[in-house]
Order: sequence, then C-alpha cells, then structure tokens
Amino acid sequence: MIFMAGIFFSCVNDLDKVKKVTTRPDSPNETSEDLHVVYTDSGLTQIEIFATIAETYSEPKAMTQFKDGLKVNFFNPDGSIASTLTSLYGEIDQKTGNITVRDSVRLRNIEEQKTMETEVLYWNQKGDSIYTDKAVVVKSPDMILSGIGAWTTPKFDTAQFYKPTAKIFVKN
Repeated sequence: MIFMAGIFFSCVNDLDKVKKVTTRPDSPNETSEDLHVVYTDSGLTQIEIFATIAETYSEPKAMTQFKDGLKVNFFNPDGSIASTLTSLYGEIDQKTGNITVRDSVRLRNIEEQKTMETEVLYWNQKGDSIYTDKAVVVKSPDMILSGIGAWTTPKFDTAQFYKPTAKIFVKN
C-alpha cells in the first residue's frame, strides 16, 4: 500500500512543462475543416462563407486564415446571390475586420455576368468596399477591361478602375 501511494503521489505533471512539450507558439488556437458560416441582418442572409480549412490565431496577431480555398456569396435583399468571391487563400484581421484574399482571386457578379480577376483583393467590411492596387482583368459579354488597381462594392455592381485599358466588342 505504501508502495502504491508513493507511485500515485510521485506522478505529478507540471502544466507549464506539458504546454512547452505539446504546443508551439505559432500553432492556431482553433482549426475548422469544411467551414460554412452565414451572416444575417434582420433575418435576411447577407453573406455566406465557405472554407476548406480555417485557422484562428490569437497571438502574435488576432486573425483567421482560410487555407486551401475560400468562397464568399453576397446576397441581394430578395435572397438571391448577387456576387461570388473566390480565392485560394484568405485572412481576416480580427481587430479591424479587414479581409485580404489572395491567389487566383475572382469576383463575379451573377446577374451582369461580369468577372474581375486579380491576385489580391482587400475587403473593408466597415466601409463596404473591395479594392486592389494590383493588376486586374474584368470580363463581361461585351468587353474586356484591364488595368492596375480597382475599387468596387461586394456585389460588384459598380466599380472604379485606375490606369485602365479596354477592349469593347461592338455587335453588328
């Protein structure tokens, strides 16, 4: 009995030592696979987010990273999808709410059948604007517009382009 009591009381784990062995400072606080999040306002769907892998960090900077693909649907007031934003990588700064998407970025307005392609887009949720200072190509049924830099709304229903060049197709 004394032997068993000695074994029982000698097995004490120091939590600080366990944390040093089992965690890395650069590992995420939370990891989600096949993430699907819906944001609503007054019962109406505003935004729908899909991500293959989402990792949330608190240190050194509070952020969420979307790896291996990200898709965002923006909705019209009637519940239909107005536009879709896709990329291979995304990142949300939890402090500011700003979102950065990179790598094969595509913003598509469903109704107008126009698509913006670039390598990086910045989405300011508070100002409700999407912008880039990188090369962009916009394709629609009647034109191709390219340039450096662009600003638009999440629904991609209006836009401003900086340093644009265009090819406009005229129907006979």
